[in-house]
Amino acid sequence: MSVALSNRFQGGKAFGLLKAQQEKRLAEINREFLCDQKYSDEENLPEKLAAFKEKYMEFDLNNEGEIDLMSLKRMMEKLGVPKTHLEMKKMISEVTGGVSDTISYRDFVNMMLGKRSAVLKLVMMFEGKANESGPKPAGPPPERDISSLP
Repeated sequence: MSVALSNRFQGGKAFGLLKAQQEKRLAEINREFLCDQKYSDEENLPEKLAAFKEKYMEFDLNNEGEIDLMSLKRMMEKLGVPKTHLEMKKMISEVTGGVSDTISYRDFVNMMLGKRSAVLKLVMMFEGKANESGPKPAGPPPERDISSLP
């Protein structure tokens, strides 16, 4: 698929087309989850699925619809929680049930909506809560004198 795109388009146009195709595939999977009776009692399901899709697309580096070990490594570093190679392999195995070396979007959504607390789910939820906190103050820190130090 990407080989055919690279012959007709270059650079940003090819990347934009790949992202559009990926977004279309993920939207179809989201529709499947919305129609699934198992998740009918889930609160704010459309909003959650939209957030999951956005986050998944951000970390799917190769636009193949799967998060591999290097993409997961980048995700964890960006979230400020770097992990070792072995820890990341364990996380992928935990999410996929040991079936695959990559995390598909279906596996990712199942993990995020599931009752089990996978390490990756906890990290993603932590990152969401960290972003909800108030904005960081801008500019230089206020001046302090010796007596105000602990």
